[in-house]
Amino acid sequence: MPNVIKIPKKPKKGNSITKTEVQKLRVAAYCRVSTDTDEQATSYETQISHYTEYICSNPEWELAGVFADDGISATSTARREEFNHMIDACRNGKIDMIITKSISRFARNTVDCLNYIRDLKQMNIPVFFEKESINTMDAKGEVLLTIMASLAQQESESLSQNVKLGMQYRFQRGKVMVNTKCFLGYDKDEDGNLVINPEEAEIVKRIFREYLEGSGCGKICRGLERDGIKSARGNIKWHDSTVRKMLENEKYMGDALLQKTYTLDFLTKRRIKNTGEMPQYYVEDNHEPIISRETFMLVQEEIARRGYNKDGKDIRKRHSSKYCFTGLTYCGECCGSYQITRWNVHGKKKDVWRCKTRKNNFRDCSSRTVYNSKLQDAFVTALNIMLGDSSEYVEILTANLEQAISDSETDVVQQIDSKLDELQSELTERMERRENYDEISEEIFRLRDQREKVIMDSCNREDYKRRITELKQFIASTSEITEFDENLVRQMVEKVTIFHDRILFEFRSGVEINVEE
Repeated sequence: MPNVIKIPKKPKKGNSITKTEVQKLRVAAYCRVSTDTDEQATSYETQISHYTEYICSNPEWELAGVFADDGISATSTARREEFNHMIDACRNGKIDMIITKSISRFARNTVDCLNYIRDLKQMNIPVFFEKESINTMDAKGEVLLTIMASLAQQESESLSQNVKLGMQYRFQRGKVMVNTKCFLGYDKDEDGNLVINPEEAEIVKRIFREYLEGSGCGKICRGLERDGIKSARGNIKWHDSTVRKMLENEKYMGDALLQKTYTLDFLTKRRIKNTGEMPQYYVEDNHEPIISRETFMLVQEEIARRGYNKDGKDIRKRHSSKYCFTGLTYCGECCGSYQITRWNVHGKKKDVWRCKTRKNNFRDCSSRTVYNSKLQDAFVTALNIMLGDSSEYVEILTANLEQAISDSETDVVQQIDSKLDELQSELTERMERRENYDEISEEIFRLRDQREKVIMDSCNREDYKRRITELKQFIASTSEITEFDENLVRQMVEKVTIFHDRILFEFRSGVEINVEE
């Protein structure tokens, strides 16, 4: 007779208790609420208390823990820390059974719900849903669970749609919703309206001012970090993208563009930029501005100027504000831009300006190379020429100022606004009747572009007049310039053109000065 050796079964993770054993079941409870309101917080605490008492009152059960997620959505398990801790405890053999209020509390994503239930079933761990009275270890449990989980997901989708409609209604009424904890410069009053935070507003003004003076986003960030200024989220580290978004945020001039982004999928909660897929709403003069409309428009124009070259090609990633003449210096022969580079001259590194066209192919342009120090000296010479003939240049500035003064565009803007109001009313009516409104939308976009151009022209003219006044004051208060100051370049110079025998400086006030060489 053969020798038979019995190999004992391996211990199994999860619920390994049989009917013949008297060991207590280790039962855990899972509860969750999806919002942070006071009412829901009370429900959250009540659920924890209920399950603790419910499990401890059963002599055959042992409390294995109450896992509770507060203020977390059930459409995804990714951010539910307590839920994931509970599943890990099951895999480590610390839980024999799970009790939860309903399927919608467990998960509103059908796929997630069924996957976790099947994983737990493989570990011999049942889940009992009180409301539906479903035990996942029953024969009919998974069939019922699939149906109920699908209904829970459908309920979540319906809820998401209702939330969208509610937000859409608020947008149409011009109700602006801003999380001021992530928005530098503003707080909220008792009524939820935006009010200026004076201390933070100074930081916002500084960022806009430095950008107009020629600093890039990176340089502005380094300055803020150096001075120990924190971001809206309280971070010491600043990022270029943060500053860029602030410079482009219309809320700083008192307006608000609503529905910039929208939720693509209610299950993943993924939000994407709205590029026309959903309607947007622009609310003017919604709150007190930190930045004047004129300054904001000038910043947008400066962003566009730095972002694209004369051929319309995007060059934003290559813009640098380290040198004040960057983006201002051009070739008098081919009209191409000059770029800064470093030469090794007698063992020493020298900063020089070279025509980009000549740098790429010397046969296409014969323009000269200019040392950075020579360009700085030429600017100082240009200023002293102006100061030496101050009376002549004051007359030129006065003439430019008189020419710049013209009728206000207020009437034009008011006419456009009146037409926009009419079109907006017609658009709303057509949307309610579910009629085609593409033609009206195109006309609204066209009028908005026209309105923005009129306002931009007005802002440019006001800036031009301000530059003239500032230069007149500079001439009146200064006798001679002895040292180069890059801030004067950023404030005054519009363009520098390098010729073979001279350098032409064009000032933002309309004055032109040639420096012979």
